[in-house]
Amino acid sequence: MQLLIVGAGAMGRWVARTVDADVTFADVEAAAADEAAADCGGSSAPVDTDRRFDAVCLATPISAAADTVESFAPNAETAMFDVTGSMAAPVAAMRRAFDGERVSLHPLFAPENAPGNVAAVTDEAGPLTDGVRADLEDAGNHTFETTVDEHDRAMETVQSKAHAATLAYALAAEDVREEFATPVSAALDDVVETVTDGTPRVYAEIQETFPGSDAVADAAARLADADREGFEALYREASERRRGESPADRQSRGEDR
Repeated sequence: MQLLIVGAGAMGRWVARTVDADVTFADVEAAAADEAAADCGGSSAPVDTDRRFDAVCLATPISAAADTVESFAPNAETAMFDVTGSMAAPVAAMRRAFDGERVSLHPLFAPENAPGNVAAVTDEAGPLTDGVRADLEDAGNHTFETTVDEHDRAMETVQSKAHAATLAYALAAEDVREEFATPVSAALDDVVETVTDGTPRVYAEIQETFPGSDAVADAAARLADADREGFEALYREASERRRGESPADRQSRGEDR
């Protein structure tokens, strides 16, 4: 398969190393495309190339996904897929611009942490995109099917809210001796290290794309403003949410805390 990867960053390079294809990189920074090609054993092309490829993969920032689909759809013979991290915009753009195999993939990890889970919205299945998914599985990843709405709603929690809560803790925490660490604080420190070891622009795009940080701020304010009885009620609510319970579930069991 001749594959054009638009975007020569870490995720584009991960695709090149994972999918069995002859890879060409294109990037708005030509030097980045050349470097990725040398790093991954492929070639590079200018962003205005008129070459045709069996498939085109979009590995761009979330904010550029829709425009990039429009620009590079003419370069795809059979298939288009993206690994941008959102689903609504790229799926809609591919549906408008390209009449062929289409799938949106979201690796739920940074490339250096691969393999892992990969969410997939298959808009138009076919042998090439099936082959891409098979290559991901062969590399140890778990791909699972979802919908645009389910995926983007999930990202509000697992990305936007999780990142906001983690960064808020990092901003509020003070430096203390390591001996004072508790199992909870040590675990939070590990998560902070993971989040802050990334790229600020990427995390900012996630916050702009998926709502959620306001809900985290509201929850923190509720905890900060609560009296003892109110705090205990919020603690119980958090515990019930963790177990997937609602207040109605507890009431139906006749529990009165």
